[in-house]
Amino acid sequence: MFGRCSRLKTQMKIHTGDKTYRCNICDKMFRRCSHLKRHMKTHTGDKSYKCEVCGRMFGESNVLKSHMMTHTGDKPFKCEVCDKLFRKSSHLHDHMMIHTGDKPFKCGVCHKMFGRSSYLNVHMRIHTGDKPFKCEVCHKMFGHKSTLLVHMRTHTGDQPFKCKVCNKMFRHNSQLIYHMRIHTGVKPFKCEVCYKMFRQNSHLISHMNIHTGDKPFKCEVCDKMFRRNSNLKKHMSIHTGDKPF
Repeated sequence: MFGRCSRLKTQMKIHTGDKTYRCNICDKMFRRCSHLKRHMKTHTGDKSYKCEVCGRMFGESNVLKSHMMTHTGDKPFKCEVCDKLFRKSSHLHDHMMIHTGDKPFKCGVCHKMFGRSSYLNVHMRIHTGDKPFKCEVCHKMFGHKSTLLVHMRTHTGDQPFKCKVCNKMFRHNSQLIYHMRIHTGVKPFKCEVCYKMFRQNSHLISHMNIHTGDKPFKCEVCDKMFRRNSNLKKHMSIHTGDKPF
């Protein structure tokens, strides 16, 4: 059945699960010598496979093959539920958790569950305070790359979000969403006391001070208290002599 005895032995290891090849650096075990040799490159840093498009080097041929799909656009792995395509089987596997609801990755601090290990890694920065992304302009640090990209618009002045009604531009999508309520009249935030509706949650929070009697804004000159920050600003003109209108 097999051409060589060595091939038969290798085949038997696959069936029995035996792993006889040991990495002398990390003690990881392998069924095949070729798998051990491939693994050793992770320790030696050997990268002998070169991408002919961008020149990037890889330690394994299968990793190069996967990388090439970034240039060709090939996505051979298909989700049988929603037909979405992926370059890697691991990406498809992660995606499937959206449909199955599986969340196998647990935060050891707050016990929150995640569908992907990458999501857990990002979440952990909340607990560790790690902020690995740095703005090269003002040196401010961020926990997420996406937050840094949004922050950069304060320096570049980019306003990529446009209102289709009045053509006003915004730096953040959330600002556009709030703005659109001016045109649509949508007020999704409801006061449970008097049932008044508001466009923004911050407006509802400010409104609730009327019912609770809270006055969280204090004048540092005369200690007078106000329900709204805007009322405090108007009041400050008494002390500064400025005319707000």
